[in-house]
Amino acid sequence: MVKQLQIVQQQLNECFYDREEEVEALLIALLSKQHVLFIGPAGTGKSVLSSMLGSIVDGSRYFQHLLTPFSTPEELFGVLSLKDLEQGIYRRNVTNMLPEAHFAFIDEIFKANSAILNSLLTLINERVYYNNGVPIPSPLLTIVGSSNEYIEEGEGLEALFDRFLLRYEVDYIRNEDSFISMLKDQNEKNVTKISLEELYEHQQQVANIDVSDGILKMIAKIRQALKDEGIRPSDRRFKQSLSILRAKAYLAGRTEVIREDLAIMANVLWETSDQKSTAKEIIHEIAFDTVDAFIHRTTAEFETIMLTAQTTLLHRTPIARTELSQLLMQGKSLFMEVQNMNRQIPNRPELQSLKTEMHKQLLRITSDVIGF
Repeated sequence: MVKQLQIVQQQLNECFYDREEEVEALLIALLSKQHVLFIGPAGTGKSVLSSMLGSIVDGSRYFQHLLTPFSTPEELFGVLSLKDLEQGIYRRNVTNMLPEAHFAFIDEIFKANSAILNSLLTLINERVYYNNGVPIPSPLLTIVGSSNEYIEEGEGLEALFDRFLLRYEVDYIRNEDSFISMLKDQNEKNVTKISLEELYEHQQQVANIDVSDGILKMIAKIRQALKDEGIRPSDRRFKQSLSILRAKAYLAGRTEVIREDLAIMANVLWETSDQKSTAKEIIHEIAFDTVDAFIHRTTAEFETIMLTAQTTLLHRTPIARTELSQLLMQGKSLFMEVQNMNRQIPNRPELQSLKTEMHKQLLRITSDVIGF
């Protein structure tokens, strides 16, 4: 049955270049009945990807809206009923509005003002909308929020930020080949639909995914390591993260959570943007073995150096040659780390592959610097 979702995942990956993590996040949010936040500059495809919620699940109700600082409750929750208002009753007509939606995409969600914030928080957290004081259960399963920027301290939006269990930074296409493929692509892609009833069945299967005591002990180890760095996610966030782990395992076609699944918690267990990289490093050290963690760290750092070098070559500023030389030295330093690790542990072919690829890229950048 999970093959159906894996096909949807593959099709979405074909539609959105260099967005594999975000596509996975969207599907995991659907399976776990959690909410996901995409943060990044305009033009990165956040809105288009998020709007796929409206077409993936057949038979569902979908709501989409762009907030501004001047947005009113009517835009999300419906207008006041004039008939009831004549009798002094402040009841809104919620037909086809957010309280009746199964899925929703709220663009620029941090533009939410005090007039709509309390109702939005209750709806997101409790799946209940209070209409004239009367609680109305909402069928809401997942909200995708997006923003061009993080919240600022003192804006009063911390509670709203906390409601999104999954948080992803979305940047422009990083891989050059993917960027060129995106420019060439003129074909309209179709994505297979699943029914709302099928989604409910998938969600029931997700709830049955096993989380072993060994995995729970690793989560406790992550919690302590984060605490040692001054990062203290709430117990509620740790508890809710189990649904994310189960959904990730299910989407991969497994019946139990494995150690590597813990890596996704790097998008869950941080509270402020400056904690993000530290949390990721801690979680990856535990989620992967020593060599895998080393490869992940080194690969990420080396890719950053190479991308920065490419940008420097394009701009050709007066100090570009000096900057390129410094970047080249940083790249060579990382290469030496990989070479030393490969000597210590020669039976790991992925270390040899990484060393070979890094050597090729360093030769290319060296040639560019010489010919600059």
